[in-house]
Amino acid sequence: MPEWLRVIVDNLPLLLKGALRTLQLTSLAVLMGLAIGIFVGMGRLSKYRIIRYPSSVYVEFLRGTPLMVQLFLVYFGLPELGLEFDRFTAAVVALGINSGAYVAEIVRAGIQSVPKGQYEAARSLGMSHAQAMIYVILPQAFRHILPALGNEFIALAKDSSLAMVIGTVELMRSAQYIVSRTFMSFPIYGGVALIYFAITFSVSRLVKFVEGRLKV
Repeated sequence: MPEWLRVIVDNLPLLLKGALRTLQLTSLAVLMGLAIGIFVGMGRLSKYRIIRYPSSVYVEFLRGTPLMVQLFLVYFGLPELGLEFDRFTAAVVALGINSGAYVAEIVRAGIQSVPKGQYEAARSLGMSHAQAMIYVILPQAFRHILPALGNEFIALAKDSSLAMVIGTVELMRSAQYIVSRTFMSFPIYGGVALIYFAITFSVSRLVKFVEGRLKV
């Protein structure tokens, strides 16, 4: 067996463990980003300035600053304000609030793509603003924004590799550890690239499947 293949086989369990950690990190950040994005996206369309302005500031600030800086702010900065997270939680929080800003813009565009008549019809049936959004507008908007959400989630899976800068043990961190022991960069990072591809390709296929099922 070639030396490079033996190194990959010997360290495959550690790489797969790192990949599992990456999936956990991405999944939690996706859920957090989706929850934030829905509320902030709706806030961006609010007729009240007190809601619309903070929502806009949130989106502009998070989109205008590097993710690595946000990771440092959450892990190293927040403890100075009395709010301390472990490395994994800090990575989830930083990735989640970063993704929330991008999802908010996707949600805003999706809501705006739904004809206004749908909202007016819901209100004429006696629904409140919240009921009209939850039961009429958001389900239709979700169908429109699903491909964009899929792209955002794929980008988040790749961005999760930045979590290693604060010491979070995930796929890239595991790979670095193996390379430091074996001094074989190409096969290890090549294997890491294939694992990331498998993750993002699977998400892409899943989104296409769900998109096909939701077609009218």
